[in-house]
Amino acid sequence: MSTDEQTKYINRELSWLEFNQRVLDEAYDASIPLLERLKFLAITGSNLDEFFMVRVGGLQILQERGVTKKDPAGMTPAEQLAAIRERVRQMVADQYAAFTKEIEPGLAAHGIHRLSRGDMNQRQSQVAAQTFVNEIFPILTPIAATSADDFPQLINHTLNVCVKLAPGSDGGPRYAVIPFGLGAQRFLTLYSEGGYAYTLLEDAVDMFVDRFFPGEEVRECIPFRITRNADIAVRDDTASDLLAGMEDMLKERKSGDCARLEIAAGASSELLQFLQQSLDVPDDDVFKLPGPLALSDFFGLSELNGFEGLKYEPWPPQPSPDIDPTASMFDVISERDILLCHPYDSFDPVVRLVEEAAEDPDVLAIKQTLYRTSKNSPIVAALARAAQRGKYVTALVELKARFDEARNIEWSKRLEQADVQVIYGVKGLKTHAKLCLIVRREPHGIQRYMHFGTGNYNETTAKIYSDISYMTCNEDLGADATNFFNAITGYSQPQRFRQIEMAPISLRDKILEMIAAETKRKQQGQKSRIVAKTNALVDPQIIDALYAASQAGVTVKLNIRGICCLRPGVPGLSENIEAISIVDRFLEHARIFYFYHGGDERVFISSADWMQRNLDRRVELLTPIDDTASRRRLINILDTYFRDTRKARRFLPNGGFERIAVDPGESVSSQEVLYREAQESVRRAKQSTPTMLEPHRAPNAGMEGA
Repeated sequence: MSTDEQTKYINRELSWLEFNQRVLDEAYDASIPLLERLKFLAITGSNLDEFFMVRVGGLQILQERGVTKKDPAGMTPAEQLAAIRERVRQMVADQYAAFTKEIEPGLAAHGIHRLSRGDMNQRQSQVAAQTFVNEIFPILTPIAATSADDFPQLINHTLNVCVKLAPGSDGGPRYAVIPFGLGAQRFLTLYSEGGYAYTLLEDAVDMFVDRFFPGEEVRECIPFRITRNADIAVRDDTASDLLAGMEDMLKERKSGDCARLEIAAGASSELLQFLQQSLDVPDDDVFKLPGPLALSDFFGLSELNGFEGLKYEPWPPQPSPDIDPTASMFDVISERDILLCHPYDSFDPVVRLVEEAAEDPDVLAIKQTLYRTSKNSPIVAALARAAQRGKYVTALVELKARFDEARNIEWSKRLEQADVQVIYGVKGLKTHAKLCLIVRREPHGIQRYMHFGTGNYNETTAKIYSDISYMTCNEDLGADATNFFNAITGYSQPQRFRQIEMAPISLRDKILEMIAAETKRKQQGQKSRIVAKTNALVDPQIIDALYAASQAGVTVKLNIRGICCLRPGVPGLSENIEAISIVDRFLEHARIFYFYHGGDERVFISSADWMQRNLDRRVELLTPIDDTASRRRLINILDTYFRDTRKARRFLPNGGFERIAVDPGESVSSQEVLYREAQESVRRAKQSTPTMLEPHRAPNAGMEGA
């Protein structure tokens, strides 16, 4: 393989699509329970929705502007779009093959039936009619449409039906659109003597569509859905009020250009042409689907109660044996650093730390970054209570957390009403760091307690995302945390940190320095090793540094969940680099970096992926883990991932991937190993101290006064 500048890297968009293919492969895996397979299929649909909104939409803008600049893989925007469309069409075909040929027949065999008009018995038809009359007809509104001029403004990613009526007196075609809008109930339960029977909203509308048009002949009733371009940015150098700027951006996103039109495969060419002309969608961006649209909606069906045998065995998060639930979190952290691996270890101690800080009269201040929170976040509620109790509370709320902007705007306003000092990020940068700093008055003086994380302060996603939490009162990290908040909330220039590194200032340089040190040691004949776990590897500088390390003989092991633009295993370029990806029941989200460092092993956790946006355009943190026990556990976690033979796929030099061949009876799932280890730790702790792990009862976590 040639290794010139245009072939050293894989295109990031095509690499992302291969990640989505790995998720889709889980929907095909017969060893996975059926409703979980349906969930993986829904994830692929949701992933493609965001991909078209952001990545494809952005490339379409570049193409329209005549941009021909090539990406690091040597592709122009037009070439990328052509390759994307070809790959996505194959992926969509695979999605619907999985749904129609495997998952849906399997669900039917277990009593879960999707019914259309011809499948219903008399009683089911009566239920469908009653549901339509009572719950659908009074809500939906048909809108006459003749062209783009009077075509309704449709909501992004919501279902609609286009109705074709018989020609009018002038002989011209007549169309109407029935938008379903936000919050529409997609799955309508029908009568069933056993199992679960349902019909889709669009099928119910099709059954009774004539009631919307009395006296008219309905020729077609076809579901369709649009994806709008959401690659819209706020220029915070021109927005005097960032909050207002974000609200304006959300309005603009609702009316963005149509990046994709999805339509039922049975639509006539005339109806399709009408929609394309009205929405200004070229043929290349039309996707005819041979099954239900909006596969992401099937998340709802995958949670169906009463079919637990079609779901994973529950793996409830385990209480950490390092944390005494009867002791204050401040006492626990004062005695030792705490490292948690979620979701195997419960996220409750993180919530508990903030809640205790809100109530503790000795706590003087709480400073915290908030990127993506849950709907009814107990952490946000605790921050509000703390401020109302007279503590100095600062919340750095990132309004530009894509697709969570509206929720963050809501929280920020409520926090301000509770007298929290709310900071809306850093000008020109997105704040993605995960840090909570608590300042407490103690007998010996002021003590600082910190939580550093790789994931968001979100107790809901902490049950399904694999992340790391590190809680400490280390003096150097406390000084760094203070300097960090001073730098991003005020006008001060960031001081030199004692231990942490911050993007966009020094994080990239630190990573490159650590890689270069391993390379130099290997060139000097010393042992060297690099192990990295991250969600994406895109940055050309880091890729080039890893190539140089490989060429020097450094053993490099990469665990990349999603995009990997590096080509592993290329002779003369990267033959010493092994790269894997793991897609399993939990979303791999932790960033962990290991360097042998001459035997003085260095381990870091980070909020940052190895992408230009994280290293150059975001506020991120890289935190060294110097505590011996915590460091050893992180090394064990990294090693466990590379023992995975059940869910790991090996990246290939051409950008594809392959499963690791092994006897099925000897396969290893890293996630299962980590969960069983967490269970075993709890078992040993209970044997040694029976009351050690009694559940902690948190104070009222409601949003009182917020």
